[in-house]
Amino acid sequence: MDKLVIEGGKPLSGTIVIQGAKNAALPILAASLLADGTTTLDHVPDLLDIDVMLNILRELGCRAEHTGGTVVLDTETAHISHVPESLMRQMRSSIFLMGPLLARFGETQVYQPGGCAIGERKIDLHLEGLQALGAEIEELGNRIICRADKLRGADIHLSFPSVGATENIMMAAALAEGRTTISNAAREPEIQDLQGFLNAMGAKIMGAGTDTITIDGVQSLTPCRYKVIPDRIVAGTVMVAAAATRGQVTLQNTQPAHLSSLIHVLRRAGVQIVVDGDIIKVGSATRPRAVERIVTSPYPAFPTDLQSQVMVLLALADGVSVLKETIFEGRLKHVDELSRMGADIRVDLNAAFIRGVPRLYGATVEATDLRAGAALVIAGLAAQGKTVVEQIHHIDRGYEKIETMLARLGARISRYSPVPNN
Repeated sequence: MDKLVIEGGKPLSGTIVIQGAKNAALPILAASLLADGTTTLDHVPDLLDIDVMLNILRELGCRAEHTGGTVVLDTETAHISHVPESLMRQMRSSIFLMGPLLARFGETQVYQPGGCAIGERKIDLHLEGLQALGAEIEELGNRIICRADKLRGADIHLSFPSVGATENIMMAAALAEGRTTISNAAREPEIQDLQGFLNAMGAKIMGAGTDTITIDGVQSLTPCRYKVIPDRIVAGTVMVAAAATRGQVTLQNTQPAHLSSLIHVLRRAGVQIVVDGDIIKVGSATRPRAVERIVTSPYPAFPTDLQSQVMVLLALADGVSVLKETIFEGRLKHVDELSRMGADIRVDLNAAFIRGVPRLYGATVEATDLRAGAALVIAGLAAQGKTVVEQIHHIDRGYEKIETMLARLGARISRYSPVPNN
């Protein structure tokens, strides 16, 4: 298995262009199935999760090419509505295919999806939403069969603002008969991007970014060309890395409004942030200050996907910080790994009490999930000595060649790929 080897202690410096958003590209790729013909998507990152989604689409009969950040996807030849279990187990976002496949073929067979082990992530809200649109759902062990002669609009209230459920319902409802209203909908920027893409294909959707989304179903959609938004989590990771290493980094191709909660936290920690259009400049020459309390919650509150990265910064801060995780109960596994590097963190249920230390020290650590892996890379960049991060396939799911990206900013980081035995 590949590893990352990091020689820490050097401040990051320079300019970087932020990649396209994985969490926007994946549902948009799935939604392409709703229109017959060739869709072109720009600013699609080169990631393991994107590869898995494209392989699934190929298995369904589509033709797909991904070169230079552009995906050309021909869905006209799609003829299979059953998603292979082996591919679904590789990525949780494969569940996004339920809505489009049901709308296109009137049936689909999928399996419980895989992904990072960060806690229980039920798909009940996905199934309840599709049932409200008229789908009949049969669960046979790990297999889920959905059928619907015709989808019809409905009023759907989500008991929790689930991003995936909101997106799946939006996609299915785009071709349903009549109006669908989703209340207590998730408000994430990626949902706004999905609305932009569907509307570019001819859908009639309003309200993404608020807690109420209205979809007036249409008879058909038309392929289009569309550019995916920048990845706010990658941007946030780089911002935290710049602060943790006391560096000076300029980020281009960002949407600062999507990062307002992180910017607020970093400024509370004493980090200098300058916003100019789509450019964010991050600078820090002194030890960060502790932040009394941070709580992860659905957008626009502080994102769970940046919790582990910010914990590294707080581990180096002057004072005691409290970080509470309310989204995923299994998302504090990186605490043990940070402790190997000298962090002083105590966990009580879903809260981490972080007493900052002057410095971290290099160690061999293991990425337990995507964002935890990114946090360990930041810790390695800030630490004294050499850090080895193992199980980096998790990191490759969400960061496009993270070692190359950080090396452009002066990081001493390299990927080690063991030579296979003959």
